Amino acid sequence: MRKTMLATAVLAAAMAAGEEARAAADDFTTFRVMTPELALDLALAALKDCRDRGYQVAVAVTDRFGLVQVVLRDRLAGQHTPDTAVGKARAAVSFRTDTLTLAEVTEAGQLNSGIRHLPGFVFLGGGVPVEAGGMIVGGIGISGAPGGAEDDACAKAGIKAVEDRLMM
Repeated sequence: MRKTMLATAVLAAAMAAGEEARAAADDFTTFRVMTPELALDLALAALKDCRDRGYQVAVAVTDRFGLVQVVLRDRLAGQHTPDTAVGKARAAVSFRTDTLTLAEVTEAGQLNSGIRHLPGFVFLGGGVPVEAGGMIVGGIGISGAPGGAEDDACAKAGIKAVEDRLMM
């Protein structure tokens, strides 16, 4: 009888520990981030596309949290372009949409116009979230082309160049 009670107590404790472990596992999120190699290849592909179009730009790739992984500035890109590219990539990741769309919805007089004043974010076309397997794994920002639509096209071309590596 005593052995049965002890075995029952041990079993109950083990089950409770299993429940606690499952609950603890629910307290964490699993996510993916791009390797530096993938981020660099993405940036190089976007830079090449911009060059092929005749644009001198800066390209920034951030991780899913908006932290910089890569910044490239072409020879003749303006001094402002690296910071602007980072701000576009950061905005795309943070707001989970491209900055061409964000530029429209944050114009003066719009309900969301106030977010344009957030430090470190740029709401001009050229920032695009990078997705892999249905989740955002980073962002890319381009600055220096004649306009936001052109920056956006280069960013999307960079993503397309590495999309086989983004499929999971």
